[in-house]
Amino acid sequence: MSLKINELCVNCDVCEPVCPNKAISMGPDIYIIEASLCTECVGHFDEPQCVAVCPVECIDPDPEHPETPQQLLIKLAGLQAKGATR
Repeated sequence: MSLKINELCVNCDVCEPVCPNKAISMGPDIYIIEASLCTECVGHFDEPQCVAVCPVECIDPDPEHPETPQQLLIKLAGLQAKGATR
């Protein structure tokens, strides 16, 4: 499942640089996570890095994009093939 940044975001800038898939960017008001790039750090880390560094706990699972760990690994493989990961 992709992650989503909620309205509690304080734009502290710590989540964007830790995302290995470059899925996080500044939106109109707060940071946003591009669901097509988010793998919850599966294949990179044991836990989502954005969640680990967020000081206000504003990152939640996105119920609109449910994915199993296996589906996230497949997504990661596709992103790696395109060179879209760090």
